[in-house]
Amino acid sequence: MVITGILKKDRRTKNLVRRLRQGDIALIAHADLDPVAAEALVQTGVAAVINTQPTLTGRFPTTGALLLLQHNTPIVEANDPKVFDELCEGRTVVLDLEQGTVRQDGKVFPILVLTEAEVRRRIKEAERGLTEAIEDFVENTLTYLRQEGKRLLASPIPLPPLKTRIANRHALIVVRGHHYREDLLTIRSYIRDKKPVLIGVDGGADALLELGYKPDIIVGDMDSVSEEALLCGAELVVHAYPNGRAPGTERVKQLGLTAHIFPIGGTSEDAAMLLAYEAGAELIVVVGSHSSVVEFLEKGRKGMASTFLTRLKVGHKLVDAKGVSALYTTGIRWWHIFLLFLFGALVSSWLIRLSPTLQIYLRPLWLWLQTSLEHLFMG
Repeated sequence: MVITGILKKDRRTKNLVRRLRQGDIALIAHADLDPVAAEALVQTGVAAVINTQPTLTGRFPTTGALLLLQHNTPIVEANDPKVFDELCEGRTVVLDLEQGTVRQDGKVFPILVLTEAEVRRRIKEAERGLTEAIEDFVENTLTYLRQEGKRLLASPIPLPPLKTRIANRHALIVVRGHHYREDLLTIRSYIRDKKPVLIGVDGGADALLELGYKPDIIVGDMDSVSEEALLCGAELVVHAYPNGRAPGTERVKQLGLTAHIFPIGGTSEDAAMLLAYEAGAELIVVVGSHSSVVEFLEKGRKGMASTFLTRLKVGHKLVDAKGVSALYTTGIRWWHIFLLFLFGALVSSWLIRLSPTLQIYLRPLWLWLQTSLEHLFMG
């Protein structure tokens, strides 16, 4: 099988997906390709993916490559990391999956074509070695807890001067994590009825826009959110390092926008939860959040102490979207009754029209009703 397409490349997959078009060939340098990045690649309609890093290193099991193959998107590995610099953006490349080569402008490089069987074999091997990764993860988490735990839990967090009112309202925080789209679809009735403050964490803002919702606030590093989302009118909050350094402000300024700075440790997901909590949200509902060790390892996190501390602080107000879907019911509304009445009327009129016997019995009733109405309005 030979695949030909225009090459697009970036060492950061989340930046690349914003430029990819259907039929392009994506060149990435993404060790342990996670399913969220893989799903973003699939949605662009790329013809194939070339990875100059091990798609599964074996440190932990990740299923990004498997997701690509299940969506009929070929993925290959370049044996030499220098291939990333040798292949040029915007030019045609030819992938020969049978010969195991990639060609561009007369240059030929060897590639390893990943099959589903090979990917599953690597995942099983990684599962056997997961214990060591978990031990390192736990140790890093405990170290951070000892150093930063008291400060985060006890110290007041200064909030930016938000225009959006959060106090005494529900806050829905959307992260572009595992199954975020399915989770959002399951709580549509909750969003419609409760009208929560919609907070997108970086690419989570795009997730809201995809389903027809406009985010009220966007929190994050501003590196994996589209310009469309940044320009939608949402209030922008740049997640900064505790020392105040905020690289995300540069992109905001380039678009002629302004943003609040929110310096706090941890992930942007943690920052969004703390922002909603400290601003007085009645309930915090989270979509697509990271919770398992593998999910944190996929995102390159060596520990989850900041998330543990954040959830320890806000936990009594925190609900996962799946819980909302299971517990929330809308009840019977006036339009439910109206539709039921309308359906009944249509069925009744159809039966009367088809039955001469019913017409004979109902004609006196109709004449009596007409006579009664005439007397009522005339005298």
